[in-house]
Amino acid sequence: MGAEVQQFQVDLRGVVDLLSRHIYSSPRVYLRELLQNARDAITARREFEGTGGCITISPLSDESGEFVLRDDGVGLTADEVADLLATVGRSSKRDIFDMPRSDYLGQFGIGLLSCFMVADTIVIRSRSAKGGSAVEWTGSADGTFRVVEIDDDIPVGTSVHLVPRFDADELLRTDAVRELATTFGEFLPVRVVLRTPSGEIDITRDAPFLGDGIDDIVRYGRDLLGANPLDAIELVEPATGTRGIAYVLPFAPPPGARQATRMYLGRMLLSERVDDVLPEWAFFIRAVIDSTGLAPTASRESLVDDAALERVREQLGAGIRRWVLELGLHEPHRLSQFVAIHEVGLKSLVRHDEELAKFITRWLTVETTHGTLRIGDLVERYPHVRFAASVDEFRQVAGISPSGEVLVNGGYLYDADLVRLLPTIYPNVTIEQVDVTGELDRLDPPPLDDRDAAVALETRAGAVLEASGCSVVVRSIARPDLAALYVADPEVLRALDRRRTKGITGSLWGGVLDRIDATFAAGHDDDLTARLCLNWGNRVVRALVRVQDDAVFARTVQLLYIQALLVGHHPLTDADRTLMTSALTDLVSLSAGIETDSVPFDN
Repeated sequence: MGAEVQQFQVDLRGVVDLLSRHIYSSPRVYLRELLQNARDAITARREFEGTGGCITISPLSDESGEFVLRDDGVGLTADEVADLLATVGRSSKRDIFDMPRSDYLGQFGIGLLSCFMVADTIVIRSRSAKGGSAVEWTGSADGTFRVVEIDDDIPVGTSVHLVPRFDADELLRTDAVRELATTFGEFLPVRVVLRTPSGEIDITRDAPFLGDGIDDIVRYGRDLLGANPLDAIELVEPATGTRGIAYVLPFAPPPGARQATRMYLGRMLLSERVDDVLPEWAFFIRAVIDSTGLAPTASRESLVDDAALERVREQLGAGIRRWVLELGLHEPHRLSQFVAIHEVGLKSLVRHDEELAKFITRWLTVETTHGTLRIGDLVERYPHVRFAASVDEFRQVAGISPSGEVLVNGGYLYDADLVRLLPTIYPNVTIEQVDVTGELDRLDPPPLDDRDAAVALETRAGAVLEASGCSVVVRSIARPDLAALYVADPEVLRALDRRRTKGITGSLWGGVLDRIDATFAAGHDDDLTARLCLNWGNRVVRALVRVQDDAVFARTVQLLYIQALLVGHHPLTDADRTLMTSALTDLVSLSAGIETDSVPFDN
């Protein structure tokens, strides 16, 4: 039976360009689209008469000259082919983007268009389960097509025949087809068979992430992550037919990384990395999800952000929260392991994610003057939390912090922000940021009877350390083992660091640092000096009052200064190292009664 050659009502080359540039990410999706069409046809036939269930793929070979995909689905009638042509003939980009994926012919039409990215000629042969003659539709890359009824005794179903474009030959051959069929369709609920010269290969298998075998679930997770998952969480949202497994990463992801989900729709791979199925805070999860109720976009590479997706996101997030809470109740050691791996990322997110902060903050840890504490234990024991904003401040203040109070080291990444967040999460908790110089002022001076001796000690020791840019104060600290404490506020420490840096840099950076120092000095009336706080309760400090030998006194004060720097983890300058060496040498010489000309015994 003859057929008139007709012209498409659309510039086919423009459609192919539209598909490749605006809808599909790669020509590789042609096979996914054909598999989806075949699967939909089989589903329709099962609903119609309860039969059908196999897709057969014959890759391109030198002998055949074409790629063929066959299904035993419901097939197409002559009228449906006419409707299909109307679908293919849509003339605007907006129409193509808006084609309904839920409509069988709309889906088939988009799938057909995708084949023009890899083939110059497409032939569709189909016989409908509803009866009627078989139909052959042939479309060409020059924008023409023809439709003809055929008398061939073909079985019910549809076959798609592709003659490759010059640049797509390899995509239709056996190796590429097997890889693509496995990637997109290995978990389809219909049988997919690849026919090769060496025999038939079954592509499909059961989906491990939808089964009950824990060993299979863990093995699949290990293949997905490249390591054994920390845990596997079953996720279910019945209303949309969504289920899968959330694998907890056994390693910290790179900073700023977002969670990514391997997403299937009806067991057909949608994308390896969908980032909007789980809440943004679930960065520690790599999930594999299948859904029958979520809607894909026109590209079938992402999901439509609608009410259904929002519900899934909320319900799956709730499942992950339950896992955290149950772990804390029943397996706290495993929760500690989880927090240890992902703590920095969790601390970063709780600052901006109120939902995550409410249920995870209590398990995070901070360094305190009473050791490392979980936030939950911290706020339970200490309703008033004091914190230092930097590591340097914490090290200085920790030594003089009262034992009945707690001081948190806020100098580590995000910890100060975490402490500032506590009153919003725990309304009964108050916080206070400590000030180094203010903490020193809180210390008691020596008893009144010893005040004159202490003042004299301050004056005498201050003269020794004047060259080091450090003044001396004497206070009573309730720690007899602590002889001296090096104290400087953050601006002073930064200025001292600039001075050390100028000593080891060239003239260019030295000039820059000089200008920074000048700008700082112009806005501050106070002297830019640190302070050495001598503890009147320490035996060595009290003994210094009775030392008459100026050389012994000076070297002892210098060594207390160096010791305080080391205890506070402050870096030593070259001058500090020279001071330490000369002080030790002189003290040894003095104790042994050895005269030395190298270092004079003056202040």
